[in-house]
Amino acid sequence: MSLLTIRDAATGAETLRTDDPQAMATALAAIGVRFERWPVADLPAGAEADAVLAAYRPHLDAFLKETKAGTADVIRLTADHPQKDAIRAKFLSEHIHTEDEVRFFHEGAGNFVMHVDGKIYDAHCTRGDLISVPANTRHWFDAGEVPHVTALRVFTDTTGWTPHYTGSDIAVRIPVTVG
Repeated sequence: MSLLTIRDAATGAETLRTDDPQAMATALAAIGVRFERWPVADLPAGAEADAVLAAYRPHLDAFLKETKAGTADVIRLTADHPQKDAIRAKFLSEHIHTEDEVRFFHEGAGNFVMHVDGKIYDAHCTRGDLISVPANTRHWFDAGEVPHVTALRVFTDTTGWTPHYTGSDIAVRIPVTVG
């Protein structure tokens, strides 16, 4: 179940908690974040990246045309990945990118946590969710200690995904909300 929790960054006090996709989209749109639901393709678990891309091609092509993004790929992180801890650690510190960070969740789940205007927007994204975090938005991502996620990534320029860490410890101080 997708879930959005908004907290005050200073106190941690919760100001909104909703699992309604439209309410999530509305609240996130207020900070420039795009959130929507796409139909989920009927593929076997662990399907190859090419099959995942092909299954979402109509939605993906429309998205690429609309956003003028140039390319997409598939990323998979599972509990048995030999570098899962190092990969998770790379995403856990607050950072920005110089282009939008777009993910569509085909399998599994993860939390995109945005730090905007003194608030924490914790979007627990699940199968069928598309989220687009605008360039230069302070955020972090957590797929959990036992990750299970297969997601499409959309890029205008893959070098734009390079994280630029803020040096803040907020990601350690604010726990993510899982379903």
